Amino acid sequence: MASASVTSVVSLPSSKPSSILPPTRTSISPLIHFHKARFRLSSSQLVSVRAQVTTEAPVTVEKVSKKNEEGVITNKFKPKTPYVGRCLLNTRITGDDAPGETWHMVFSTEGEIPYREGQSVGVLAEGVDKNGKPHKVRLYSIASSAIGDFGDSKTVSLCVKRLVYTNDQGELVKGVCSNFLCDLKPGNEVKLTGPVGKEMLMPKDPNATVIMLGTGTGIAPFRGFLWKMLFEKHEDYKFNGLAWLFLGVPTSSSLLYKEEFEKMKEKAPDNFRLDFAVSREQANAKGEKMYIQTRMAEYAEELWSLLKKDNTFVYMCGLKGMEKGIDDIMSTLAAKEGIEWTEYKRELKKSEQWNVEVY
Repeated sequence: MASASVTSVVSLPSSKPSSILPPTRTSISPLIHFHKARFRLSSSQLVSVRAQVTTEAPVTVEKVSKKNEEGVITNKFKPKTPYVGRCLLNTRITGDDAPGETWHMVFSTEGEIPYREGQSVGVLAEGVDKNGKPHKVRLYSIASSAIGDFGDSKTVSLCVKRLVYTNDQGELVKGVCSNFLCDLKPGNEVKLTGPVGKEMLMPKDPNATVIMLGTGTGIAPFRGFLWKMLFEKHEDYKFNGLAWLFLGVPTSSSLLYKEEFEKMKEKAPDNFRLDFAVSREQANAKGEKMYIQTRMAEYAEELWSLLKKDNTFVYMCGLKGMEKGIDDIMSTLAAKEGIEWTEYKRELKKSEQWNVEVY
């Protein structure tokens, strides 16, 4: 099986995550002024007091994002005016016996698509649809850090699974864009749009705890995160926190970028934790299939403890079905403390600590 050849300057932090204080909730109370009413005192009368309430509107404070949003560019290239890059590398990264093919591909951008880790790009497949119209844009999470696999800020990488299935009529159906991409050869042109998205941007805090939950090609943004955190040297960023990756796949031959992640684990054991969930080959103590939520359940109390801290960030990317299983775990943990998970998750989203991109 071929593997992508990538090069990076390695600078690995050695310090452990700093201690983190739990979040505080701040509320602004109205200013209340009490004025006594005039009254005459007699033994048969009750003393009454009239309270006049005056509410002064608090000064509006602009929300400061916890994510690295400064200077983020979106929609520089649109479907009618796409950027035309070239395929530099396209290699299959799943084994021959894996259920489906997944490919890692690198495209030239010459620095014209200035994306950030966690953003996506659009792809316009060649040809026209059944109505003779150009194919619509398909969005793919970027699988490289901002400086790209070659470290020169002139490329963008994708992780794409070839979509092939049999429909109810027994016909073989091939996904238009995924097959177009997986069939590209070095030198072929590709039309790109974007970059788009701010939901999955990395946190600014280099001491943050970043919990990443990915299934299949949902690993893409987390590869970008981890390259920046653990493989690259930056003057303005050095990761000293904890990155914890959970990756769920059906078979061990479907584990994407396994060698890269294991190398990260060796180089930065204090800053990186890695857990795989291989559903068709692994089971828990109860004999249940090892899905990503099953693996997470083994660390349930620890994860819940981390989630209550103000600089813990959870990112979820992959198949939509994973979301319910993870919500079920969190609901059980929250209920133990009398917390309603749906409401608590809403607060986490407001504070940019719970980030979801599923499909």
